[in-house]
Amino acid sequence: MEKLTQKRILVFWAPLALTWLMIGVENPFLAAVVARLADPEPNLAAHGIAFAIAILVEAPIIMIMSASTALATDRVAMVRLRRFTYAMNTALTLFMVALLATPAMDFIVRRAMTVPDRVADLTVQALVILLPWPGAIGYRRFYQGLLIRDGQTRKVALGTVIRLTSMGATALVLYFAFDVPGAWVGASALTAGVVMEALASRVMARNVVRQLSTVEPQGEPISYRRIWSFYYPLALTSTIYLTVHPMTSFFLGRSRMPLESLAVMPVIGALVFLFRAVGISFMEAAITLVGERFEHYREVRRFALSLATAAAGALGLVAFTPLSGVWFQRISGLSPELTEFAALPTMILVLIPAASVYFSYQRAMLVKAQRTPPITWSTTLQVVITVAALFIAVELFDAVGAVAAAGAMVLGSVVGNALLFGPVKRTVRNGN
Repeated sequence: MEKLTQKRILVFWAPLALTWLMIGVENPFLAAVVARLADPEPNLAAHGIAFAIAILVEAPIIMIMSASTALATDRVAMVRLRRFTYAMNTALTLFMVALLATPAMDFIVRRAMTVPDRVADLTVQALVILLPWPGAIGYRRFYQGLLIRDGQTRKVALGTVIRLTSMGATALVLYFAFDVPGAWVGASALTAGVVMEALASRVMARNVVRQLSTVEPQGEPISYRRIWSFYYPLALTSTIYLTVHPMTSFFLGRSRMPLESLAVMPVIGALVFLFRAVGISFMEAAITLVGERFEHYREVRRFALSLATAAAGALGLVAFTPLSGVWFQRISGLSPELTEFAALPTMILVLIPAASVYFSYQRAMLVKAQRTPPITWSTTLQVVITVAALFIAVELFDAVGAVAAAGAMVLGSVVGNALLFGPVKRTVRNGN
């Protein structure tokens, strides 16, 4: 059995981490651009709400990269999983069109979230620009999964460079050459970036597709029923988890100091995501490296624990030092008042990166074993705890929205991690 060293894990994982770190730069960059345009507070709020809704719509397809990494082992599996991906992309895009073409979106934004009219108008306009988002995300994540399974993690990072370059160029052109609202700038830049990355991922995966097309199934070919049975708990998991974002926006709009909370949370979230990104990026690496019989799980777990400690410590270094002011005011462009307002929620969220790393490790073990239902159950309870804590803090105790949201997220994450300890332990012990 080939020894799996910490260095080998690092070399394999590093390009994926770089990919997610680069993705993590997106929102700070776009928030900084939007904050420097006219009417920054309503545009920042609309940008955050539109992004949260777009993320929720794409949620069912977001785990297709893990499915592609785990299941695309031969020609039949690749072709059927690709058709499955395309079908979901089409359904999600049509769903987003239906939301925007009916009074549903107006009801969600104006009545349910009770945001100001100016913010609501900008949110709907930004979502129209984000229409290609769900399909492009599913398309590129399918092909990125093929690249990761083949060990070509550097090409995944290259695709993200293309995404960021396209996004940055679009944002800067609109910033300097056009007089358009900041929420439009953010949505246009996000759409341009993800579409270009999707096209690049397809081109870079062409050799992997060609190779898999020559591999015949060993035994009975994978069926659409089996793909669905494997994937629907993952789709449900991501959908449930990502409801936290629009639900958070909903409660922020009803909280004490709502406009300030809606304005700073996308900026805080962007900072925290930079440190969460290392955890998110670890899942596909762990699926690939743990071994067919979990023979390397101790090495993978050890790496995960070290990574969790480092990620939380790095965020703490920013949150509890003057670097916080540098980030929020000088880099992100927040006013001194909003910078001070953002400090406490950021401190509360310091544990989130560590929880993200370990959750990725836990999910990877269960996905490798094709035991996906426990992931759904733990995520469901995590979201229930988070939303319940938000409700209690905002509706019963009239808490400041950003502070309530930060505390609820930490509590939910701790519970979600704890619930997977048992299933993961049994999985790796049994080797299946």
